[in-house]
Amino acid sequence: MKRVGLIGCGAIGTVLAEAIERNLIVCDELVVFDIDVSKAQKLKSALKFPIRIVVNVDELFTAEPKVIVEAAGQQAVQEYYTRLLTSEADFIIMSTGALLDLDTSSPRLHFPAGAIGGLDALSAAANAGIDELTLTSRKNPKALGKTNTEESIVYEGYAEEAAKQFPREMNVAATLALTVKPSKVKVKVVSDPTIKRNTHEIQVKWRYGEMTMRFANDPHPDNLHTSALAAWSAIKLLQKLLEK
Repeated sequence: MKRVGLIGCGAIGTVLAEAIERNLIVCDELVVFDIDVSKAQKLKSALKFPIRIVVNVDELFTAEPKVIVEAAGQQAVQEYYTRLLTSEADFIIMSTGALLDLDTSSPRLHFPAGAIGGLDALSAAANAGIDELTLTSRKNPKALGKTNTEESIVYEGYAEEAAKQFPREMNVAATLALTVKPSKVKVKVVSDPTIKRNTHEIQVKWRYGEMTMRFANDPHPDNLHTSALAAWSAIKLLQKLLEK
């Protein structure tokens, strides 16, 4: 039996479960865990697909899922990561900010591109040598927990600190840092009341040229902190891993 494990039944977890319901992801059972049991129960009651709710991660691992998806936040990754490493499942980490201080050498660890793309090109450029990589992220103040009425720079520095200061909003910075490591990623976070979409602009100068990428994503309607593309990126990665 091909099972998928899910840690976290919030916005991303719900989109993933709905994709399983629609047969976009082919598996036999979804095993879910959330510290807020009511979220897991709500998810199960909304779908017809077989969903098993477990009360802790040990019970989730006992179910022997082929792939486990984390969609519960950086604290969850820090708490369960060692246990994930000892399981036989492939695992997808959405809260990539937590990975910056952890060993990421396991071949069973995967993380999606999230709210951006082009990681293959960036990884290739990193092998040759990146001279400078800058990420400028613009979000509506509501998505950043701000109330400014004019454009304001709320952070300027490097990806590692950005992911700590904005653990729900700056996983994209962490994903870039993990992709081009050991090259450093400069980050600017702008709180802009004139925009409705989460916008990420990536500028790269590397050994043999330059790259410019821009992504403007609708925020998830149930969670302004994340882009809808992040959930669909996880779905694509999960499809690939289940085909192995």
